[in-house]
Amino acid sequence: MIVTIKDVARAAGVSVATVSRVLNDTALVSDETRASVQQAVKDLNYTPNSLGRNLRKSSTNIILVIIPTVEHDFYSKIITGMQGTATALGYDLITSISNVDSLEEIKSLEMLYNRTVDAAVIFSTKMSREEIHQISEKYNIALCCETVEGADVLTVSVADRQASKDAVNTLIDKGHRKIGFVCAKHFVRYSLEREAGYIEALTENGIEIEKKYIYKTQYSFDCGKQAFDYFNSLDDKPTAIFAVSDLLAIGIVSRALSCGVNVGKDLAIMGFDNILLSNMYSPSISTVDQPSYQMGQLVIQKLISNISNEVKDKKHYIIPHRIVLRHSTGD
Repeated sequence: MIVTIKDVARAAGVSVATVSRVLNDTALVSDETRASVQQAVKDLNYTPNSLGRNLRKSSTNIILVIIPTVEHDFYSKIITGMQGTATALGYDLITSISNVDSLEEIKSLEMLYNRTVDAAVIFSTKMSREEIHQISEKYNIALCCETVEGADVLTVSVADRQASKDAVNTLIDKGHRKIGFVCAKHFVRYSLEREAGYIEALTENGIEIEKKYIYKTQYSFDCGKQAFDYFNSLDDKPTAIFAVSDLLAIGIVSRALSCGVNVGKDLAIMGFDNILLSNMYSPSISTVDQPSYQMGQLVIQKLISNISNEVKDKKHYIIPHRIVLRHSTGD
């Protein structure tokens, strides 16, 4: 049988309002009354309905995190950074998986609209800048990892275009001019930015952009294998391949090895994200490192600050990236 606040009030011989004052410490009550209420709580083993109380206070100390998938070590590192900071600041996180589905994303955001959570961090959204702006006007939200161009909202990410450009320039500096590029088939903003960086690097180095060297697919290990098969079928094969995801890069390396290719010598391969497996794989994968833990820390710090302040910080914070060279590029 569920014990209610009315049961506590009855046992203590006081009103429900008095019990509420004692539990929330919102007003002065006599020591005798406080002791009576506390004893009743103990005797009845009463547990306050914290959700209901928080909703009445318009505060839950919970932040919603919407991620596209759990099949990516990169996201888990960001969430680890988020969790440590949130806990230190008195907040909890709950995670929802959108599968990059707009309907799932909208469904998850209902928790923000009905005040089940105080704020939300969104990864890889399909929402437009207008939709993001409308939400950020009424609620505390932030974007992490991926930007929405022109959106007036707190954002934490790396400079995807520049990071991609730096990766391709690194391959060019190693003597490669036939560089394959593997990116997303569907509209994904950070993939588009990384494709733009690839094109800029080639153009600025006087290398012709050839459509045959751009392969668009899904983000998975198997799709990386298929990307290698495509490039390997070309008469004029690339000498290097840059993929916008480490999972793709690992798939490319795996298939290349099975075909007898000497990765790092005959073919250079670079990924993006610096997931744990990229360093554990053999040969280890060169990649673009996104400081995921620090990204998680920063987005939560800024978002919690926005929750408690009337003037909202809606800046775009860019976290520095770095190129990590390993065996897959001959290093």
